Amino acid sequence: MQDTDWDDFRVFLAVGQAGSLSGAARQLGVNHSTVLRRLGALEARMAVRLFDRLPAGYAMTLAGEALRERLQGVGEQIDAAQRHLMGLDLRLTGVIRITSTDTFMSGLLGPILADFRALHPGIELQMVMNNLFLSLTKREADVAIRPTNAPPDHLVGRRAGRLQTAVYASKAYLAKHPAKTSFAAHDWVAPDEGLSHLMQAKWLREQVPPARIAARVDSLVGMTQLVKRGMGLGMLLCMLADAEDELVQVEPPREALDTQVWVLTHPDLKEVARIKAFTDFAYTRLVADAKVLAMPSGR
Repeated sequence: MQDTDWDDFRVFLAVGQAGSLSGAARQLGVNHSTVLRRLGALEARMAVRLFDRLPAGYAMTLAGEALRERLQGVGEQIDAAQRHLMGLDLRLTGVIRITSTDTFMSGLLGPILADFRALHPGIELQMVMNNLFLSLTKREADVAIRPTNAPPDHLVGRRAGRLQTAVYASKAYLAKHPAKTSFAAHDWVAPDEGLSHLMQAKWLREQVPPARIAARVDSLVGMTQLVKRGMGLGMLLCMLADAEDELVQVEPPREALDTQVWVLTHPDLKEVARIKAFTDFAYTRLVADAKVLAMPSGR
């Protein structure tokens, strides 16, 4: 058992407390698959079944109950040692380096950053704006606030909700092209190759001939501005397009194109005081923002 990672025991205790893999995943801020993998690895290394898998959830076996008794108090001691070795900063001072997108900065993050800094003047906020996940392992950033439906497994965090996407056009464009009903008959402003992973980019590839693309942009903010100028239709984020009086929603948002909003950090940083304070603050504010919708039931 000397080769067992403490995080495996943490997963074991979380499953015991929650009674389910999904409950433990929410408690730990990790994916369901991570909990399943770590619990299975722990049982394999110890050569014992720690839980009975019942229809109502996970119930500890006698071996599991014995292990839980042995672990009482150990978690606090290990966490204290890790905090000491990491030089955990209990003061709300220092630098927090945050990576996000220009889309989020334009529509969501500005007030959050300003209000957090007003509460904690000893902290310096550094923003890195791009459409790529920087390496939090290499400390290129401390926190990622990202639109993604597939957050990296090596990061931990919470999903704040989702953003909707719909087809928009300017009033001027629609005045010139009122009779066209087929999307393939319209000009379009599209994401470029740097945003080809987005669901709206896939939708456009399936619905619109390449010859109808009037412009390609590597920024959703930039796309919104070109659609506003009448260059064509665009599959835009509702939080950006709805703020423009000149833009009209051509059809209701498609749920399949929803983008989840995540607040993420590296596991080694999640208990650092200034990082935890910021991620908790940002998550709470994003959940309360009317532009960030709750996830549909069952998701």
